[in-house]
Amino acid sequence: MADKIIRVLLVDDHQVVRRGLRTFLEIQEDIEVVGEASDGAEGVARTEELRPDVVLMDIKMPGTDGIEALRRLRELDNPARILIVTSFTEQRTVVPALRAGASGYVYKDVDPDALAGAIRSVHAGHVLLQPEVAGALLAQEDAGTGTGRGNTLTEREREVLGLIADGRSNREIARALVLSEKTVKTHVSNILMKLDLADRTQAALWAVRHGAVG
Repeated sequence: MADKIIRVLLVDDHQVVRRGLRTFLEIQEDIEVVGEASDGAEGVARTEELRPDVVLMDIKMPGTDGIEALRRLRELDNPARILIVTSFTEQRTVVPALRAGASGYVYKDVDPDALAGAIRSVHAGHVLLQPEVAGALLAQEDAGTGTGRGNTLTEREREVLGLIADGRSNREIARALVLSEKTVKTHVSNILMKLDLADRTQAALWAVRHGAVG
C-alpha cells in the first residue's frame, strides 16, 4: 500500500491556504503532504530535496513566482508533476504556466474532493485542465500562424498522438505499441514539428480538438 501513496508538496505564500490544503489532504488515505514552501525559490529547493510526486503550486508569489519555479524545475529535469492551484484566471497567466510545464491548472475555489481527484489524475500522468482553461489555451492555438499543421501524420504518429492525449508517458506508449522509448521520443518530436506545437500539453489539446483521440 505504501508504494501507492502520493507524496505532495504545498507551495503558496499564504500560510492559511497551506494550512487549509494540508488539513484536507491529510485525511486522504492515498495522499501524504511531505512539506511546504512559501515562495517559488523555496518550492524548487524543497522539490529537489523531498522529491514529491505532485507539487501544488500557486502562481503569484513574492520573489520567484510559480511560473519561474516551473521553468527552473523543467531545467533541472525534476520528475514531479506540477498542479497549479490559483485564483488567477486570465489567459496571460494560464497559458505561460502550461507552457512552462504545468500538468494541470485548477482554481482555489475548487471543490475539495475535486482537488484530491485532480492530484490523483496528474499523478497518473494525465493533463488536467478546467474547461475555461483549456479554452484559453486553444484560443491562443487558433490565433497562431498554423505553420506545419497541414502536414499529414503517419498512422503510427496518430497512434502515438492518441496515447499522448490519453495522458500516457513515453514508457507507457512504448509498452502499448511494442516500441522502444527512443522510437517513441522520435515520433513525439515529429508530431510536435509537423503540427507546429511546443509541447505534449498542446499536442493533447490538439488531438482532442481535431478528433485524433480514440
